[in-house]
Amino acid sequence: MESKLGLDKRIIERARSLSAHIAGEIQNFVDGYTTVTVERTLCRLMGIDGVDKEQIPLPNILTDKLKAAGVLSEGVLYFLANAIVSTGLSPQSIAEMVADGSVDLTRIPVAAKDKRDQVIAPYIKKSISIIKEKREKREKYLSTIGEGSKPYLYVIVATGNIFEDVVQAEAAARQGADIIAVIRTTGQSLLDYVPYGATTEGFGGTFATQENFRIMRSALDKTGEELNRYIRLCNYCSGLCMPEIAVMGAIEGLDVMLNDALYGILFRDINMQRTLIDQFFSRVINGFAGVIINTGEDNYLTTADAYQQAHTVLASDLINEQLALLAGLSQEQMGLGHAFEMDPEMENGFLYELSQAQMTREIFPNAPLKYMPPTKFMTGNIFKGHIQDALFNIIGIWTKQGIQLLGMPTEAVHTPFMSDRYLSIENAKYIFNNMRNLSDEIEFKPGGTIRQRAHFVLNEAISLLEKIKELGLFAALEDGLFADVKRSRKGGKGLEGVLIKGKNYINPYIDLMKGRK
Repeated sequence: MESKLGLDKRIIERARSLSAHIAGEIQNFVDGYTTVTVERTLCRLMGIDGVDKEQIPLPNILTDKLKAAGVLSEGVLYFLANAIVSTGLSPQSIAEMVADGSVDLTRIPVAAKDKRDQVIAPYIKKSISIIKEKREKREKYLSTIGEGSKPYLYVIVATGNIFEDVVQAEAAARQGADIIAVIRTTGQSLLDYVPYGATTEGFGGTFATQENFRIMRSALDKTGEELNRYIRLCNYCSGLCMPEIAVMGAIEGLDVMLNDALYGILFRDINMQRTLIDQFFSRVINGFAGVIINTGEDNYLTTADAYQQAHTVLASDLINEQLALLAGLSQEQMGLGHAFEMDPEMENGFLYELSQAQMTREIFPNAPLKYMPPTKFMTGNIFKGHIQDALFNIIGIWTKQGIQLLGMPTEAVHTPFMSDRYLSIENAKYIFNNMRNLSDEIEFKPGGTIRQRAHFVLNEAISLLEKIKELGLFAALEDGLFADVKRSRKGGKGLEGVLIKGKNYINPYIDLMKGRK
């Protein structure tokens, strides 16, 4: 892509080189550790599901018992394999026996490594096959009925009741939406377990559960077949259960996952070590499943000024890109985040927004960029808000964004009604249709405001990346270099769930899913 902003490719490559160094240091740390969530994810990949009589998920029971015994660092697969060799039972049956107290995994004789590898191989093969089949089903839909053009029209449903969510999602799809995001209930990112079954009592959103994923995916498949257009489904695998929810989504055929390396640290005060370990395995799973990840840089601009801190968004996008590449994600799966959040009272704010969006598109030409609507300066004046969203949509089509999360005129008033979504979709469709090829007709004035702003932001991002490289990402987060938020390396939620890998530790899914074996 030839730069309309006159950006120097060598400067962009410098930014990527700095980001790769930062990400590589993090990966060196990640490779030596596991977490309780990673181990619960491995339980689910081995076919373990369900809850005990007290509604505690079986993957939690296994990992919690091994952690309490001080041996979880050896990995859940080590103990499950020994139990399968000894009993001949399935992982599900073993988990149920652990739950009722009839089996203690730590007291089972240790089997030879070749026998351990042999007995878990069929379960590994089966889970890999299930995820492949879901990916292939999506690819078949896309090659037959197709989907909407980019930018995808992305809208949310957030009733708290999965069955009501289905009604609203089907309506939104018929109105023209391409992606339905089921917002998670308030606080779920801080739960260190995944609730079980269909749920109807979320607050501000609906619980992310495997059954809820299945219900919504099935409904959207039927609606998509009726409309002759594939409808993508989005949910959230951020928080303390990041890889666990990623694998549940992969098994049920989700298409898009909110999956940021830094969001949980900055905005949910989840321990940075825990988050960075969990994000790696979650992205390995999403990469293998063909899922598009959405990152959360847009949130930086809700706590920091969009004009002054624009470079932090770009720096974070570059780091997120490199961490995703290390996990095996392609650039076409990286819905890197940015947002339309300039103060609407700022003179020429639209020009700065346009510069930022065009710069992001040019630096990440293959990514389905996730462009977020105005929220910080939405006041409840629905008429002004609708105009703000229209300006946002103009930039979305002009700069060829990938995923346009549509703003609602009732932002800052209430959770969207179906009529609100209709107005937002109508707004975007009108603008996108009338300005479809605007980008091909427009150039930017050399030395003008738009070009100068892009060069300034890129150079500021490089300065920030140089500082992060010098400090290391952990120290940079402690210093509050992103979103004006400071976090402690040993603080936040979930550090007790981080473990150094033991000598018997294995996780064969990483190599299998990244295509190395």
